[in-house]
Amino acid sequence: MQEFDQTVTIGATVPTGFELTAAEEVQEKLDATARVSKNRGRIYFDITTDKLAKVHHLKSLDNLFVVVKEYDNYQFKDTKEEVELDWLELAAKLPWTNALEVWKLNNSIRKRKGRRKRANPTKSDQCVNVSTSCTDTVLSDPEELWVDLEALEVKENQRDVSPQPENDSEEDKLSEIQDQESGVMPLKFRVTCNRAGDKHCFTSNDAARDFGGAVQEFFQWKADMTKFDVEVLLNIHNNEVVIGIALTVESLHRRNITHFGPTTLRSTLAYGMLRLCKPQVSDVIVDPMCGTGAIPLEGAMEWQNSFFLAGDNNGIAVSRSVNNIKHILKRTHDGGSSSGLPLDIVQWDLCNLPMRSSSVDIIITDMPFGKRMGSKKKNWELYPLCLREMARVCKPGTGKAVLLTQDKKCFSKAMLQMGGLWRKSHTVWVNVGGLHAGVFVLKRTAVVFGSTSEDVTEPHTATEPQKENTEDASL
Repeated sequence: MQEFDQTVTIGATVPTGFELTAAEEVQEKLDATARVSKNRGRIYFDITTDKLAKVHHLKSLDNLFVVVKEYDNYQFKDTKEEVELDWLELAAKLPWTNALEVWKLNNSIRKRKGRRKRANPTKSDQCVNVSTSCTDTVLSDPEELWVDLEALEVKENQRDVSPQPENDSEEDKLSEIQDQESGVMPLKFRVTCNRAGDKHCFTSNDAARDFGGAVQEFFQWKADMTKFDVEVLLNIHNNEVVIGIALTVESLHRRNITHFGPTTLRSTLAYGMLRLCKPQVSDVIVDPMCGTGAIPLEGAMEWQNSFFLAGDNNGIAVSRSVNNIKHILKRTHDGGSSSGLPLDIVQWDLCNLPMRSSSVDIIITDMPFGKRMGSKKKNWELYPLCLREMARVCKPGTGKAVLLTQDKKCFSKAMLQMGGLWRKSHTVWVNVGGLHAGVFVLKRTAVVFGSTSEDVTEPHTATEPQKENTEDASL
């Protein structure tokens, strides 16, 4: 396919709470200005199609789609029947041409990427406990499209067109090409609707079904909920409506981890936390509760002039981290790179780290929530001990910590006990697997460890009455 160079709008889902961080990366690496959607967890930015391949290498983005049309204030009708008729009319008026061009170009990019990563791709990617890299599979060859997109005339400032016979509309063009290539099977598709708002007379399923029927009638595609070639996205947030075509089959956050644990952190969330640290050249960065190594792996691959040290008290977790590192090293070696990673993995006691005092620049970790790992009761003792040991190894005055936890009350209590050693800079509220959690950015005070009451003695744990009172208190 001959690549075309024009400006298109790309939409992306990002970890909720890290929209601005993702926008910063887009500006830094693509020189494009991203805008944050009213609906949390999405950003939009304009690029020329020659940068499409670079978008897939951004570390903050989960899923990508090309925008067909945006409506800032879509006026929904009052009844389901009227809305259904609206969907039917809308499908015929949308400017599909450019978005389908981008979809086809994106398929060719993914196909080349898949050939580089593995010689014999399987039908479905198995991303758990395997040592081969996970890549998107292309469900059908783009060259077999019954719509010859290269024959479509792409006009500047193209407007919505109505399917009227006397006009040179998109429907006429697509119908003519379908007639010319009637021997080729039509595409399979599905419509996915994400809806937010309480003033709609329809559900997400209603919208997906009705708009899907309209798309099928317009293109004569075949509906298939599982083995689809094209996924049409219908994103509705109150009166904001965005129609798009998906450019990713599998979320980009699965790029590094092959050996998963019960609480493996999404790579995109790990990257967002690392950007909050602003790592500098020669910084020593420690993850004392690394689990399967998502945070240090992201850091070592993106900030190769810093040094990452990670560990866990669980031998199985350490083994998984080592296997994930081996997978990345094998992948980079197969890709022609002979350099290693500035990263070491150690099994240790996180409350008694085998490190010199005041030797670490940044501490970043995903602390146990007390849900799938540990318990909230144990956190009352663990959190103060962790903060104390982190303060010991962190450099006074310049050291930083970025800590993720959903156990906000326990963390706040621990911070009160360690108030002489840490100061809270700011908090980013995120969604982790449906749980409302906080990423707490802390700064190490200039107080030398060993000179305050907090670190001379072991931090006391909360008594049962204290726990009950703290549970009832708001942050």
